[in-house]
Amino acid sequence: MAAGRGEFFRSLWTGLQRQLPPGGRAAPPGPGRGKPGPERGAAGSRGGGRPPRAAWSSAPWRSPAAMWTYFLLRLPPEILLKVLSFLDASSLFCISHVCQLFHQLANEDDLWKEIYTSEFGTQTWRPKSAHDAGMKACRGEVVEERPLGHWKKMYFRTLAGREVNKWKRELRDIRPHTGLPRQTELVLRTLNMSWELTLSDCWGGEVTLRENQVTFLQSALVVRWSEGVFPSYHHISSIQVHGVRKETQKIPRVRPSWRSLILKLDMKTEPHSFIGRDKLITLIHLSPGVLIGRWRGQSSVAFIMVSLHFHKLVEKSLLGSPACLYSEPGENSDPALDPQSYSVHFVLHSPGALILSEHFSQVHCRSVRLEHYLQEMTLIHSSVLPQHKPLSGSIKLPWRSEELEGAVENCCIMTLTVLSGFLTPVWCVSTPIFIRMARKPPAAVYCGEHFLMHHDGPGGKVKMKLVWVKEQKQFFLISLIIYI
Repeated sequence: MAAGRGEFFRSLWTGLQRQLPPGGRAAPPGPGRGKPGPERGAAGSRGGGRPPRAAWSSAPWRSPAAMWTYFLLRLPPEILLKVLSFLDASSLFCISHVCQLFHQLANEDDLWKEIYTSEFGTQTWRPKSAHDAGMKACRGEVVEERPLGHWKKMYFRTLAGREVNKWKRELRDIRPHTGLPRQTELVLRTLNMSWELTLSDCWGGEVTLRENQVTFLQSALVVRWSEGVFPSYHHISSIQVHGVRKETQKIPRVRPSWRSLILKLDMKTEPHSFIGRDKLITLIHLSPGVLIGRWRGQSSVAFIMVSLHFHKLVEKSLLGSPACLYSEPGENSDPALDPQSYSVHFVLHSPGALILSEHFSQVHCRSVRLEHYLQEMTLIHSSVLPQHKPLSGSIKLPWRSEELEGAVENCCIMTLTVLSGFLTPVWCVSTPIFIRMARKPPAAVYCGEHFLMHHDGPGGKVKMKLVWVKEQKQFFLISLIIYI
């Protein structure tokens, strides 16, 4: 429908240029619609001729865009409605923000009813009271009219409902050992999702960056931003990550993109910690799952990396608002914990390699008191040798910034999913984690250096103990305890 609107406007502009007087300037408006009003000539006589050339030179319509807008707004509303009827939904939505006249015309119910009918057909949606309304009309009773903008709301509501129902059906298949949908990665790729990073500085300025790399893992994804102009680290006041659905060239009707807020951090109140460094950068960890690479000896930012857990990631990336996070009814309520029916999916990985992946079922827990009462689950006991797990590969976190790249040793990403007996996620976290040497090596059968890995977040805590076996040149995980 909108394929020929460019040719239409070019023809309209050509016709308007032919009507312009010599000099290329538009005539000022006269009384009436398109008719020149009576003008007094140099001799004082009245006439309907062209105004003097001095009047043309003082006319404010000098740019082509201004002249085009001037002549277009002088058209009758019936003609403007006919012009707008050639636009698709996206163009009609955009043009409604041009001026008050276009806002009024672009929201006419007749236009949106035609778009709705051509897009979804007449049988796609029927009001619940259609039969009652028809009976009232036959009896001569007054039928309530639909409110202004009814068909526009129905169009976007039906459009969103179609897409939501489509990908929700694909997310119904759940993996038993993770409790997460099998097709999360496929749905995100099919929807052509992208993630935007918005950095605000202390002076109120904002910088928005598109991701440079997205790495999909078993139960999480890692997004990296490494190109563009970053504010100085000490000047960053807030960090926001939005999910944005890209529009592909295969879609004939380009619709306005919607930004869904996934996380927002206030740098003044958010705690941070240094978790590692190499010859070029220093890694700064912000909860939850945000990692900032800063050039050593400088305050400039090299890259920003965010790890996102798959739990409700599609909903968070699509159904949130630009200013508020997505939340479901009852999501913030405390889940009922059953100590006899826990299962845990535990993964250690880097953006490019898998270090350890284990599933623990029928985990027993007991109540302990640290700062407050928590449920303690011992997944790997240090005195039970068959439970100890070797780590494949070296523990390091690769990074890249424009043309430079490297890897920080003794850092990786931990992705944890704690499930109830009904395979409902109770605690989900994906965050960078680092190794530090233990001051007092615990008594164990291994001869080697002992290390610790800790995570302390709002949902719980994770404590791990590792040992480096020189003979095998390999780490062994000898203790894993979770507190929720």
